[in-house]
Amino acid sequence: MNTDISGANSVNYQADLTFALHLADIADEITLDRYQALDLVITTKPDNTPVTDADRATEAAIREAISRARPDDGLVGEEFGGDRESAKRYWVIDPIDGTKNFMRGVPTWATLIALVERDANGKKEVVVGVVSAPALARRWYAQRGEGAFVKFLGSAPRKISVSKVSKISDSSISYSDFVGFEEKLNNFNSLLSQAWRTRGYGDFWSHMLVAEGAVDVAIEPKLALWDMAALDILVREAGGRFTNTDGMDGPFGGSGVSTNSALHDKIIKELKGAK
Repeated sequence: MNTDISGANSVNYQADLTFALHLADIADEITLDRYQALDLVITTKPDNTPVTDADRATEAAIREAISRARPDDGLVGEEFGGDRESAKRYWVIDPIDGTKNFMRGVPTWATLIALVERDANGKKEVVVGVVSAPALARRWYAQRGEGAFVKFLGSAPRKISVSKVSKISDSSISYSDFVGFEEKLNNFNSLLSQAWRTRGYGDFWSHMLVAEGAVDVAIEPKLALWDMAALDILVREAGGRFTNTDGMDGPFGGSGVSTNSALHDKIIKELKGAK
């Protein structure tokens, strides 16, 4: 996909976003080549989740590019870990979000790339994010303070924004499945029963639909940092809010809830079962 970023002009993070889009180009070339390949190698990680040779090859290529161009930046990725605690800024990589879709030939998968910065007080914030879904011919990107954008089929970037729905009864809610909610499962089911529409789009796709205003709420009960970092800034820059299921802002809380902001407090209250 074209890496033109005419829609974003931040002095502070323009170069970082340009580099992140370059990393996404690298990833797309590898993932599309291995997508639906007859010789795709699939193994199981210690946590019993699947991983393909494409996951590992993509992350390895991104790591090599970062080490060459940004040797002082930290890095953490899903497949090979990394060091993020000693670095003032670090990259967060999910080479293929939606591996199960990827290996079954479902086109809903993406490479997630984010840059986290730590201020003098140790507070962390995602400042750049890219979600590249080449099998869907879409790429979303954002940098702090400059809005969120999507490109489709090589078209010009289009600025995106969340919906204005303010009632749960009028809302469209997306999720992945019912696994992982544990003690919040009954509250989650109650919330779904109140919504106008519910769909299991899942993974990154749910949250990008929130950023585009097509869906109002996306909820996932158990996620890692690499699953969320890029989604966090895209939702925020589109005017939404991203927290964990307890309402803690950012992608560092082990779960992900993205909304159009107007619904957020109501959604968290319902998930907590608060009256």
